[in-house]
Amino acid sequence: MNLARILVVEDDEVMRTFVVNSLRRLGLQNIETATDGATALRTMVVFRPDLVLTDIHMQPMNGLDFVQQLRGHANPLVKNMKVIFMSADASPATLNEAMPLGTYGYIVKPPRLDTLKAKIELALK
Repeated sequence: MNLARILVVEDDEVMRTFVVNSLRRLGLQNIETATDGATALRTMVVFRPDLVLTDIHMQPMNGLDFVQQLRGHANPLVKNMKVIFMSADASPATLNEAMPLGTYGYIVKPPRLDTLKAKIELALK
C-alpha cells in the first residue's frame, strides 16, 4: 500500500491538507492533489495514480462529473481508475448519484484515519 500513487481531488484547502496529512500518517508518500475535476483529469495523464480520492461538491467540474468523464475515457487505465468519494454530504440523493459510478466507497468528511486506511486497503487489493 505504501508505494501506491494517490490523487486527492478536493477544492477546500484545509480539507485537502488534512487528507494529505492523514495519508502520510498511513505511510503513503506518493500523493498528488487537484482542486477540481478538470484539473484532476489533466493531472491523471501525467501522474497516473493507483487510486483517486475525490470530493463531490466542487466547481467548475464536480466529483460526479469527473468520475463520469473517467468512466467514458478511451484509455482503459483512466476508464477503470479506482475511485473513493469523500464528501460531507451523505444525503440519499447524492449517494444514489455516486454509487452507480463504480467506486470503492464513500467516506464522510472529515475522514477518520481507520476508515481511510480500510477503504484504501480494500481498493488497492
